[in-house]
Amino acid sequence: MKPRGIVFLLNGAPLLLLLSVGLVFGVLSPRFLDPQNLGNIVVQSSSTAIVAIGMTFVLLTAGVDLSVGAIMFVAAATAGKLAAAGMGLPVVIGAMLAVGAGFGALNAVLVTRFAIVPFIATLALLYVGRGFALWLTETRSLALSPGFLTLGSGKLAGVPIPIWALAGFTVLAHLTLSSTPFGRQVYAVGQNREAARKAGVATGRILATVYIICGVCAAAGAIVSASQLGVVSATFGQNKEFTAIAAAVLGGTSLFGGRGRVFPGTILGAVLMQTIENGLVMLNANPYLYPLFTAGIIFLAVALDSLRNGLLAKWNRRAIRPV
Repeated sequence: MKPRGIVFLLNGAPLLLLLSVGLVFGVLSPRFLDPQNLGNIVVQSSSTAIVAIGMTFVLLTAGVDLSVGAIMFVAAATAGKLAAAGMGLPVVIGAMLAVGAGFGALNAVLVTRFAIVPFIATLALLYVGRGFALWLTETRSLALSPGFLTLGSGKLAGVPIPIWALAGFTVLAHLTLSSTPFGRQVYAVGQNREAARKAGVATGRILATVYIICGVCAAAGAIVSASQLGVVSATFGQNKEFTAIAAAVLGGTSLFGGRGRVFPGTILGAVLMQTIENGLVMLNANPYLYPLFTAGIIFLAVALDSLRNGLLAKWNRRAIRPV
C-alpha cells in the first residue's frame, strides 16, 4: 500500500521546491517578490520551458536528446545569416523550425534505423551541430533584424509574446500527451517498449516522432531566446540540453521513461531553474558560483527521480505479492 503522504510529497515536489526557493529569496531580497520581477522570471524561463517540453516527449520514451543546445545554435545562426541577407520574418522563422525538424529527423534515423543508443546518437549530433554553426558564423556574433526583436519585447493583449508562445506549446503538448492515442502510445513505449510492440504499437514511428518534436521545440526555444538577446554568439544554446533535462526531471518526468507531465510538471521545473538564477542575480552572488548551483539542481533532480522510482518499484512488488 502506498503511503499517501509520501506520494503527495513526491508528486508535489516541484511546486514545494518552487515555493520554498521563492520564499527564501523573498526574505533575502525584498525586490525579488516585486510583481514585475516575478513576471520577468516567467518571460525569461519561456525559452528553457519550450525546449524542456520537447525533452519531456523524449524522456517519456526512456530516451534523451543531448543535441538540443546545438540545434538551437544552428537555428539561430541560420536566422542571423538570413537576416543579414534581408529575408523577411516569416522566412526566418520557417527556416529555423525547418532546421529543428531536420536535426530531429536525423536523430530519429540514428536511433530507430541504425539502433544507436540515444545518448551516443544525440551526443554526436551535439558536436556536429555546434561545429557546423561555428563554421556558419565563423565564430562571430550575428545581429538579428529589428522585426525579429519585437518577438522578444512585444506584447499581445498586454501579455509578453514569449509567454503566449510558451502557453501555446504547453497546451498543445499537454493535450497531445493526455488526450490522444499518440500520447498514450508514448507512455506505453516508455514503460515497456517490447510489450508495446507486441500490443501493436509502431514503436519505431513513435520514437521517430518524439525526436522530431524535440527538434522543433529546440528551434522554437531558439526563436524566443534569440528574440530576447538580439544577437547570436558562439555560446548560444550552450549547455541548454542539461538545463532542459533538469527542468523536465525536476517536474516529475522520469529518466527511466513512462512517467511525467508537461503541465504543471515540466513548466514548474523550468520556472524553478530560472527562479534560482534570478534570485542569485538579485543577491549579487558571485557569477562563478552559478554552475555549482546548477549542478546541485541537476543532482537534486536525479536524486528525486531515483527515490521516486525506487519507492514505486517497492510498492508495486508489495501489491503483486501473493497471499
